[in-house]
Amino acid sequence: MHATFEPPPSRVRFTRKQCETMENAGILSGRYELIDGEVIAKMPINPPHRQVLIYLHTWLVSLFGALFVQTQSDIEVDDADPDHYSPQPDVAVTTQPTSAYTSQNPGPRDLTLVAEISDSSLRFDRTIKANYYALLGIPEYWVVDIAGREVIVHRQPSPAGYAVTSVHGEDERIATLARPGEAVVVSDILPAQPVA
Repeated sequence: MHATFEPPPSRVRFTRKQCETMENAGILSGRYELIDGEVIAKMPINPPHRQVLIYLHTWLVSLFGALFVQTQSDIEVDDADPDHYSPQPDVAVTTQPTSAYTSQNPGPRDLTLVAEISDSSLRFDRTIKANYYALLGIPEYWVVDIAGREVIVHRQPSPAGYAVTSVHGEDERIATLARPGEAVVVSDILPAQPVA
């Protein structure tokens, strides 16, 4: 009995222009990202995700100022296949205040830190997103793992990925590369444990 060769399923890659056209036609709605030509639906924000977003944003604002911290906003990726990517990190820290970005969104060279909050997307955030942010050269990428109650910190980006990854539990203190002397206890940016 001979095995038959089955070609892999064909993959349709969308462009940003096509997504905009689908949005305008009412075909594509809600929050989404375009990652390598795939439309990734952003899940509705549940209470734990919302809490982490607020806690992380508040802490980063205390370090950098409100005009340097953006949430769930597009970043420009002109040098890295811009037609097929439109990422929206949960939180990003910029090198310049928001008033510096009047003609386009901040790009990779404008970012000191990006963070994703993972409640249902941990594998995606730790692999696909991590590799892409490393390719862009973003110096520091954090994944806040709500279920695991930890923060995964990625540093030293290269085209092959981040060279250094460390995991910090809820009782540990972490700091950004840009403010190494000002740490936060991981539990302070996590939702409170439900009462049993």
